[in-house]
Amino acid sequence: MSESRKGVVLVGHGGIPKDYPGELVTKLKRLEAQRRAAGVPMSHEEYELDQKIRRWPRTPETDPYQAGLEVLATRLEPLLHGARFSTAYNEFCTPTLGEAIEQQIADGANDITVISTMFTPGGSHSEYEIPEEMAELRQKFPDVTLTYAWPFDLGKVAEMLCEHLDRFQDNPAGKSC
Repeated sequence: MSESRKGVVLVGHGGIPKDYPGELVTKLKRLEAQRRAAGVPMSHEEYELDQKIRRWPRTPETDPYQAGLEVLATRLEPLLHGARFSTAYNEFCTPTLGEAIEQQIADGANDITVISTMFTPGGSHSEYEIPEEMAELRQKFPDVTLTYAWPFDLGKVAEMLCEHLDRFQDNPAGKSC
């Protein structure tokens, strides 16, 4: 058995750049809704619009979501004990989850764990789309271990939120949680 070369991909939702033309967002969303309702593959027109928004130039001012995810990434990476690390986005931004995983494999990772910033159950990205894409990638790369670190332990998420909440509450007796 070959040596495990670990990788981690942090996947976030993705945001629409503030300076992206609204009519193109509307058109993309309409095409996406039609495709999902019909249960058909993405059309060439939808693909082209998807690629255009994903590759739109961004700054922290025009895409604060991407900037925020990248800051989180810089805080997470040092905690990963040298694992290869990258970010990915479900929509509106690059790289896609598939692109990030393929790059990690090209860089030598053979044991990749994906973690989402979307903590709660019921979201279409975290509960359905990411697992579906992971299943496709497992078929494409059968010699690579691909793990999706989800669902989150909601008790641990609640503890993190309570600890965070304590920073904003005026409670002279100490913690409120």
